[in-house]
Amino acid sequence: MENNQSLYPSDVVFTPAVKKIQQQQGSRKSYASMEERGGWQTQIDTGLQQFLAKIDSFYMGTANNEGQPYIQHRGGPKGFLKVLDEKRLAFADFRGNRQYISVGNLSENNKATLFLMDYPNRTRIKIWGTAVVVDDDEELLESLSDPGYRAKVERAIVFTVTAWDVNCPQHIAPRFTKEQLEPILAASKERIIQLETILKSNNIKF
Repeated sequence: MENNQSLYPSDVVFTPAVKKIQQQQGSRKSYASMEERGGWQTQIDTGLQQFLAKIDSFYMGTANNEGQPYIQHRGGPKGFLKVLDEKRLAFADFRGNRQYISVGNLSENNKATLFLMDYPNRTRIKIWGTAVVVDDDEELLESLSDPGYRAKVERAIVFTVTAWDVNCPQHIAPRFTKEQLEPILAASKERIIQLETILKSNNIKF
């Protein structure tokens, strides 16, 4: 951990001020028990790697030196947030509206967070760490690009994991993409055709 005062991975966000509120609200005991049992993960395991392989978008939070936060949506082909090793993730930064707020924030404050949602399975994962912008490593940029995805790669962002945690599914409404719904709708349409054929063969009007 970067902060020598930190005892647990969750201390990256469970600051003394946060723990004080938890104490006041009655949740500190359960979180202290979680911390003593090992708490949040600090390395990328197989489960997280498999989760990332299915994700085609996520949100990245950064802040400037004045502490002004910024959340940016990142999208791409499935699995574009790639695992480099047990501590590092990386993704291609595709050309967008060219505001460069995240890039600017990271140039003066390398702390960042990733927020990933799997709506169909009502799962969300939060990852805290540091990030660096890389625009002069052709081998890395090539490894992160996808020939089948029509978007210009401007740079790479490499994220070093400090801690990560899986949230509970409470209040997550399931949502499905067009790609996820197409096979279900196709099967339903085929069944409707079959039923209509049966009705016609029996001279039943509908």
